[in-house]
Amino acid sequence: MDRRPEQILDEAKDLLAEAKTEQDFETARIRYLGKNGEVTALLKSMGAVPAEERKEFGKAANAVKQEIGELISGGKAALAQSLRASKLMSERIDVTEPGAELPFGTLHPITQTIDEISRIFMGLGYSITEGPEVETVFNNFDALNAAPNHPSRDLTDTFYITEDTLLRTQTSPVQIRTLTSSEPPIKVISPGRCFRADTPDSTHSPMFHQVEGLLVDEGVTMADLKGTLDAFAKRMFGEDARTKFRPHFFPFTEPSAEMDMSCFVCGGKGCRVCKGSGWIEILGCGMVHPNVLKVGGLDTERYTGFAFGMGVERIAMLKHGIGDIRLFYENDIRFIEQFA
Repeated sequence: MDRRPEQILDEAKDLLAEAKTEQDFETARIRYLGKNGEVTALLKSMGAVPAEERKEFGKAANAVKQEIGELISGGKAALAQSLRASKLMSERIDVTEPGAELPFGTLHPITQTIDEISRIFMGLGYSITEGPEVETVFNNFDALNAAPNHPSRDLTDTFYITEDTLLRTQTSPVQIRTLTSSEPPIKVISPGRCFRADTPDSTHSPMFHQVEGLLVDEGVTMADLKGTLDAFAKRMFGEDARTKFRPHFFPFTEPSAEMDMSCFVCGGKGCRVCKGSGWIEILGCGMVHPNVLKVGGLDTERYTGFAFGMGVERIAMLKHGIGDIRLFYENDIRFIEQFA
């Protein structure tokens, strides 16, 4: 025998002490413990060992095999632990450092305005109800006492889907749905989108938003309407806001009125915003027409009510001094961020 087990073990220890990679350990394993490895060859040569020495030789060879195996396994484990620690150090995050600033979105000014209007009327005891944007001609016109020759029925003014269905031109159809499904007292507002065949300009859009209000009960008068809307104007635009009502015509209310509010810019003295009049038109309103109440099956001798409708875009434009309705729909983040 050219080499003794002790020699092979000392050499293996020196080689494994220099191992730096998993491949180094694998090379050592093959060299000493592989199919043709040195320890394997040592065990295969047992037959050449004198009989009286064979037991001790085999015991020493197996001990060397076991120790080299343990050295390789331990070295691999230590290497893996070192690599994990190194990786953790390279990937560690200092949680005490300030993080990257993330941009936060904000509600669209239209949504903010609807929310503010809703909060005011909910504070006055109103509930919120909604209706579909695709409506029947009956709910949008007929039930609201609109004459067959009313201009808004024209194809040039309204988006028709079929002869009997259309994109609602106002949120007033919710009045009819409420009257036909509820019993007085009724006290609701209905915010939502509306559609008319308008050419977009600084004050018109084919899609816009309205908030409709309806109150029906016994003994409701025009004084209740005026008091409610005056309270709304003061809460929306400030306690200095003053209101006045001008006679107007709406087919679904009688009497009807336009409500003006004192100019919030000049305080009623006259300026560019109010065109020198000191007043700004803000909404339409009136006492619910008896013909509309009859559609809901109500006794017009017992019940009266009032209704009002306001354009959300107009309220937002007045409140924030916005001069062009198209700004709401251009998706310019610079515009939206002003209302954060």
